[in-house]
Parts: sequence; structure tokens; C-alpha cells
Amino acid sequence: MSKFDRLSVYAVLLASGLALFACRGRQTKDKYTDTATSGFISISADESFRRIVQQEIDVFESIYTMAGIDPIYASEVDAINLLLKDSVRLTVSTRRLTDAEKAGLEEKKFFPKEFKVASDAIALIVNRQNPDSIISLKDLSRILTGEVTEWSELYPGSKLGKLQLVFDNPNSSTVRYAIDSICRGRPLAGSLHAQKSNAEVIDFVAQSPSAIGVIGVSWVGSESDSTNLSFSDRVTVMAVSREEKATEQNSYKPFQAYMALGDYPLMRDVYVILTDPRSGLASGFSTFLASDRGQRIILRAGLMPATQNVRIVNVRDNL
Repeated sequence: MSKFDRLSVYAVLLASGLALFACRGRQTKDKYTDTATSGFISISADESFRRIVQQEIDVFESIYTMAGIDPIYASEVDAINLLLKDSVRLTVSTRRLTDAEKAGLEEKKFFPKEFKVASDAIALIVNRQNPDSIISLKDLSRILTGEVTEWSELYPGSKLGKLQLVFDNPNSSTVRYAIDSICRGRPLAGSLHAQKSNAEVIDFVAQSPSAIGVIGVSWVGSESDSTNLSFSDRVTVMAVSREEKATEQNSYKPFQAYMALGDYPLMRDVYVILTDPRSGLASGFSTFLASDRGQRIILRAGLMPATQNVRIVNVRDNL
């Protein structure tokens, strides 16, 4: 082999080595190059908030074109588990971390931050053929625990027969809310129906005259009504009363005004949980959620923003 040939071989090997080194360097570095407004990350969110979170992502990415956010929508249990396993560093949930969960993260040198971004309402929906659209918390608890199984036990003369109780997922935040806040720790009836998503709950109720569904209020807003003063015409949203006997005068639907005034009883908070140690894209997106623009998206979705005032409009609601 001539000297020229040997130099050519050495040059090729050197170039290959430098290319491999550069490639490896980029692979190692790119994993951690996201900034508050650029890069690519995955986040997790309670499926109840799919519509809202997706709207927030779409607007955020339209503003910061070098940013990419891949959302994983799951049950509340699974969404938080992804955070605990460090598969994501931001999750949207209706509960805070437990002391044990915080301790586990801190052992891994993650120090979680939690802040409220909204207040949500649990909506009760029934089929359009159901003439009964008001219910008391006491009767709702009786349904959830299986004490009441027939519509006629609540509304004498009802012809709907056996009541079908429908949730989105056995591990969802709505199931946890029902157990903790409505049933006061008592187990739910074993006959409940579990779908895979809030959208499927609406489909089931829309096709089943004897069903009652439990879902997040953002799923039943009328997309054509920017004032949030009406609900989807596919189902009927029930009015709920704190009084022992529900009447039209003491029962309220989950309109934003009734949520703001505290009249609607089925309310819960929505939190962002963050474990981003570098102030990267997860931190940037969480800041956007709490910003004026992010909060206005929450307001338009029918929820109560945590940091923005709500203008209350006086309307008459025909139950």
C-alpha cells in the first residue's frame, strides 16, 4: 500500500470516528437541550382534561414554533405513575401528591412543585328521553353506593326501569371524587359501567335512556356557544341540589356562574405537578398554563380559572 493510499485510509477512519463521536454527542446532548420555549417533551394528563390540555398545547406550539409537546392522556392513576417513574416531568391531575410520593421523588433528587390552575365541575348527564333532570346529593350518593337501582325509587312513576351508572374509567379522577367526596369513603356499587373515556360515556348515555353518566364538565359544553351558557344537545345535564329534597329553586347546573358563586356542589381543583429540575420545556409550559392566555383558554372551556376573574351574567335557566 502506497503512502498516499495509507493517508486516504487514515483520513476515512478519522472522519468516520469524528462523525460517530458527534452523533453520540448529539444523542446524549439532545435529551437535555429543551428550554422553556423549545425542544421536545412528553407530558401526562388526566383524560378528563384532554380537550383543555390539547387546546393549551396547540396555542403554546403556535406561539413557540420550536417547541413540541407530546401529551399522554390516561386515567389519573396512570398519569401520576408516569410522573413518579420519571417518564414525564409534568402532569395535570385533580389531586396533589401524597407525602409518600413526594418522599420517593425527593430520594431521586426530584423536588416536585404543585400549583392550582383551575376549578372543575363534575357533570351528571342523562338521556334526552329522561324527563327527570334534578337530583339531590343524598339521592346521588344512594345511586353510587347501590342503595337505589331503579329510576322509580327516585322518581315515582318513571318508566325507565333499572338505572345504569356510567363512569369513564375505574381508575379515573371522577371515580375517586365520587368515593371520597360524595360517598364519604363508602365503596361504589359493583354494577357500575366503565367506559374508556369521557367521550364514550357521552355516547353510551346518548344511546341508553336509563343511563346516568358522571364526567368532567368540559366535555358537555356546547362547542358552538362561546358564552358557555348552554350544553351539548346530545344529552341532558342534570341540576344538583345540596338540600335533602331537590327542587327547581334549589338545584343548579354546572354553569360557570354557579361554580363561581359556590352554588353548584360537585367541584374539584385541577393541579399541575412539575418535577422539571432544569427549568426546561415542562416548566415553560406550566408557566403558560398559569399565564393570562393559558387561563383564558381554561375559561373558554367552561372551567373556573385559578388566576383570572370571571364575569357573571344573570340568565334564567329553564330546568
